[in-house]
Amino acid sequence: MSSRGSASTVRWAHSRNGGLAALALVIALLPFALANNYLYEVAILVGLNAIVCVGLNLLIGYAGQISLGHAGFFGLGAYGSALLTSRYGWPPLGALIAATAGVALVAFVVGRPILRLKGHYLAMATLGLGVIVSIVLSTEDRVTGGPDGMSVPPLTLFGFAVVGEHAWYWVVGACLLVAVWLALNLIESPAGRALRALHTSEVAAEIIGIDCARYKVMVFVVSAVFAAVAGALTAHYSGFVTPAKASFLHSIELVTMVVFGGMASTFGAVVGAAVLTVLPQALTLLKDYEMVVFGALMMLTMIFFPRGVVPTLGAYLQRRAR
Repeated sequence: MSSRGSASTVRWAHSRNGGLAALALVIALLPFALANNYLYEVAILVGLNAIVCVGLNLLIGYAGQISLGHAGFFGLGAYGSALLTSRYGWPPLGALIAATAGVALVAFVVGRPILRLKGHYLAMATLGLGVIVSIVLSTEDRVTGGPDGMSVPPLTLFGFAVVGEHAWYWVVGACLLVAVWLALNLIESPAGRALRALHTSEVAAEIIGIDCARYKVMVFVVSAVFAAVAGALTAHYSGFVTPAKASFLHSIELVTMVVFGGMASTFGAVVGAAVLTVLPQALTLLKDYEMVVFGALMMLTMIFFPRGVVPTLGAYLQRRAR
């Protein structure tokens, strides 16, 4: 390896480890700024959305495969864990693992035919998948409770029930750190390099021997697993789950968070989830003008930060450093 390549690898390792350390520090120190349970609840929602966005960013940002139905996997994870615990008496942790495995299997089965499509055809196919999941959860009221939803028992870990915003904050924070660590390691692995290659050009990737179909299905399943885990945690945290968790609007919100923070940037996905979860809460003070201001801020951000917030700021700081 050349000296330039070695230096670039060292810089990437430092930025990865530094980013993880910075995220851990923020999670550790943030409680000092959270004055009440409402702020803790917002922080927990940020963490849950960030887990989904980190997985979705692997699919959209690194593999270049659009998904407009990812909230369907979120809803399946939530309802799977809810049904196993409330109807069949499973321990919550076992139900969460089983629901996640079930979602991974569903993603694998539907991913193989869907991911043969490209561009807006792929977007329409994933949109249809999400709509089907949402309709099933809404209409099968004897199983899912229908539009009214169903209650979910609290999460228990090692015999202790996770109750209250303070306990949930640390559980979600730990899960977010694990999700980011897994994503960063996947990106730097041979599989991650294959994903970046097929994003650049599937034809060129196939020529050099990369099985694009296999890697696209793999990252589709991985991103679905991230969504399912976040969905199951959300269900146990709120104690209640409704089909709105699998709605098309929720899928669009998740994609917007990834694009806003910066595609092909793991920490950008976290920042996008944080900003777009907190901003609507802050803008409620504007009442009738809330959505107008929110839309204007989104437009201005995309104009001045075309690559997303984190990549654009990172490029600017590198230019200043040089």
